[in-house]
Amino acid sequence: MSDELSFKVSAMNISQASETVAAVTKEKYAIDESLFDMLVDKASSNAPNDITDDTPESMETERALKQRLLDPTTDDLEYLAKLLVNRLDEGQGEIMLEVGGCEGEFSMDLLDSDVFAITVALGKAAELSSVDAFVQLLHDSGAAAGSPSMAAGSIVGGGQKAAVRYARDITVASGPSSQKKGKAKGQASEATSTAPPSSHQPQQQQVRTAYYLVRRKPSGVEHMLEVRVAVVGNVDAGKSTMLGVLTQGHLDDGRGKARVALFRHQHELDSGRTSSVGLEILGFDKISGAPVRHTTDNHRRLGWDAVCRRSSKLVSFLDLAGHEKYLKTTVFGMAGGAPDFVMLMVAANAGLTGMAREHLGLALALNIPVFVIITKIDMCPPNVLDATLKELTRVLRSSGCRKIPIAVKDRASVVMAASKCINQRVCPVFQISNVTGEGVDCLQTFLNILPINCEYAAHSLANDDSGTDISGQTRKTRNAKSGDAQDAAAVPGVQLHFDINEVFAVPFVGTVVSGIVTRGTMRPNDNVWIGPDFNGNCSSAVIKTVHRKRVEVQTAYAGQSVSMVLKKVVRSQVRKGMVLLGKLASGGAEMACPQQLSRTFEAEIVVLYHSTTITKKYQAMVHCGSVRQTARVLSIEHADSNNESLLRTGDRARVVFQFIRHPEFIAADSRLIFREGRTKGLGKVLRMLDKAEERNAVFKATDGTMAFDQRSIKAHREAMRHKNAQAVASGSDKKKKKRSAAAAASASASAAASNNSTASAPKISAS
Repeated sequence: MSDELSFKVSAMNISQASETVAAVTKEKYAIDESLFDMLVDKASSNAPNDITDDTPESMETERALKQRLLDPTTDDLEYLAKLLVNRLDEGQGEIMLEVGGCEGEFSMDLLDSDVFAITVALGKAAELSSVDAFVQLLHDSGAAAGSPSMAAGSIVGGGQKAAVRYARDITVASGPSSQKKGKAKGQASEATSTAPPSSHQPQQQQVRTAYYLVRRKPSGVEHMLEVRVAVVGNVDAGKSTMLGVLTQGHLDDGRGKARVALFRHQHELDSGRTSSVGLEILGFDKISGAPVRHTTDNHRRLGWDAVCRRSSKLVSFLDLAGHEKYLKTTVFGMAGGAPDFVMLMVAANAGLTGMAREHLGLALALNIPVFVIITKIDMCPPNVLDATLKELTRVLRSSGCRKIPIAVKDRASVVMAASKCINQRVCPVFQISNVTGEGVDCLQTFLNILPINCEYAAHSLANDDSGTDISGQTRKTRNAKSGDAQDAAAVPGVQLHFDINEVFAVPFVGTVVSGIVTRGTMRPNDNVWIGPDFNGNCSSAVIKTVHRKRVEVQTAYAGQSVSMVLKKVVRSQVRKGMVLLGKLASGGAEMACPQQLSRTFEAEIVVLYHSTTITKKYQAMVHCGSVRQTARVLSIEHADSNNESLLRTGDRARVVFQFIRHPEFIAADSRLIFREGRTKGLGKVLRMLDKAEERNAVFKATDGTMAFDQRSIKAHREAMRHKNAQAVASGSDKKKKKRSAAAAASASASAAASNNSTASAPKISAS
C-alpha cells in the first residue's frame, strides 16, 4: 500500500477534541446520548481525506511517513507537496490536516520536538512553487496549556530559511471580570468549560494529534477566499459593537465606542441603532493567518484595498438591523446578501427574545448554518446567564430547530466547532465580552478556519490568461501557482448571472451596481443583458470596470460580491432586483433575451403562521434572492388533492403568484419567503409562466373580469356598459346613415334621369 493511501491527513476529522467537547456538552445540555454519539461519529468519519487502515502494511507505512515528516529529504518534500496539492484541490484552496492520531491501535507517538519538526517539514513542502501555501499549527492535543506547541504557529520565510512563529495561546481569559464573579460565575459557565479527556476516559490512552491549517496564497484580490457572515439579533444585543471590536482591534468602553465607525447615517449615530445593511471586512494575512484589521498596531489606518491585498482569506460581515420596524431591510439582507453563515447575537442579560427568534427562523427557512454569540457576560449576573443558556438550549433543541448546541471555550472546541459548523445540526455557542475581551480570540480563530462555501465551485471557471468569451467555454485549466476556490475546471455552457443588490450614481463615474456573481465570470468590456425593466424587457449594456472590495480586478468569479460601472446606462433605468446576464455564447454568437422574465410564477409553499385563512387574491411581500416585491395569489392547489382553495397554518400547496408592479427574473428551485404582518411562509419556485398561462390564470382568478379589487371590478363593469351603449348608439347611427345615403342616392338618380330627358328633347324636335 502506498504512503498516499495511509497519509493521515483529514479535513476536519476531529477525534480527541470531539470526545472532550462531546462529554462536557452532553453533561450540561442533557442531549440524548445515542443521537449525539451518532452525530459525532458520523461527522468524524465523514471526512473526505480520512483514509485509515489497521493492517500491518498500513502501520509500516505510518512509520515511514513519520520518518518523512521528522527528517525529510528532497524527495520527501516533493512527495508531501504532491499530497498537499491534491488535498488543496479537493478543499478549494484551504484544508485542515490531522497528523499523529489514528482511529486504530497505532499512532505516531509524537513528542514536543516531533511536533516542531513536523511543522517545519510541512511548511517547507507548502512553500514549494507547486503548492505556494502556508501552514499554521492550530492545536496540539498532547501539549500542556501554555506551552509553545499548544499555541498556533505558522511557517514564514522561504527556501531553507524557514522559521516558525507561534502566536499566543488562545484560552479562556482569566481577567479581572472573571475573578470578580468567583464561584457563582464558574457554576454559570460550567456548560462552556472543557474538562481534560482523562477525566472522562481514564482507561483509554491519550493519542497526541496536531491540527494544521493549510491555505494557498492568492496571486491577487480576485483569487482571495471569502466567507460571508450575516450578523443578526435583537436590538441592543451588541451586533455593531462586536463587529467594531473584530474589525478595528480595540475593545469597547461599555458605551458603544467601538461601533461608531460602523454607522452610515447620522440618525444611526444619534440613536445607536442600525437601520441599513452595513458591510465590514476582517482579513487574515498570507504569511501566518494573522488578522488584518483596519487599524494596525502602530495606529495606522488601513483602507479596504490595503486589507484585501494583505489577506489570503476575507470574512465579509453583513451588519443587519435588529429593530422590528427595519425587519424588511433585514430580510432583504439575508435573502439578497447570500450569506454562508449566520451569527446570531444574544444579550446575556436579555435572553433569546424579541427579533432574535424571528432572525433565527429566517436562517432556518433559508437553510443557512447558524452559530450563536452570547454577549455582555461581564455585566450579567450568574443566575441570569445560566437562565439564558437554558433558554437558548431549549429553543435550539426544539422540534422547529433540531440543532445540537456545542459550547466553545478553548482551542480544541474551536477546531471541532469550525469543522462541524457546516453541518446543519451543529450550532456552536460562544460567550463574549466586548469590554474585557473574554472569548474574542476564540471567535477570531473560529472565523479564520471556517470552511468556505463550495456551492459555487461547479460554476467557477478556470484562471488563466487566455480567456475569450464571457461564458468561459474556451478557458483553459488553472495556473498551478494561483489556484484557489475559483480555480476549478471550466464548466461548458455556463452563462453569467449577476444579481443586483445596490445601485449608485457616482459623479464623474456613472451608474454603479453591486451584487453577487451567482454563475459564470465577468470581465471589463463584456457585453451583457440587463433587465427586466418595468415592461419586462432587457437592454444591452457594457461593463466598464469591475471592483471587488473596492479594488479593481480583471475577473470576477462565481460566489464573489463585486461592484461594476456600466457604460451608457442611466441611474433611473436600473433598480434593485434586476440581473445581468451573459450576452455571448460559445463561438461568440449573441444570445437572445432570456425567457424567465415574467410577472407570474408557480411555487410550492408551506404556511408557517396565519391568523385566519389565505384565499385567492391574497397579497404578501415576496423575498426571493435580491427580488423584493408584493405579489398576489392567483390559484391554490392543495398537496393532498383537496378542492378547498384555502390555506391555513401548516398547510402545503402549489400556488401561482403574480407580481403587482413589474416582471422579475426568478430561477427555478430558488427559495422564497413571503410575509404580511404576522403572516409568514416559505417555499420553492417551480417554474415561470408564459404570457398565455398568465392570462388564463388571471382570467380564472378574476372570474373573467381580469380585475382584482372591487373598484377595478366596478370600473370594468362601467367600461363594459359604456362600450355596449356606444355599440348600440353606433349601430343606430349606422342605420340612419344607410337610410340617408340610400335616399340621397335615389334623389341623385332621379335628378340625373330628369336632366337626361330634358337634354334630349330639342334634338328630337330639330330632326
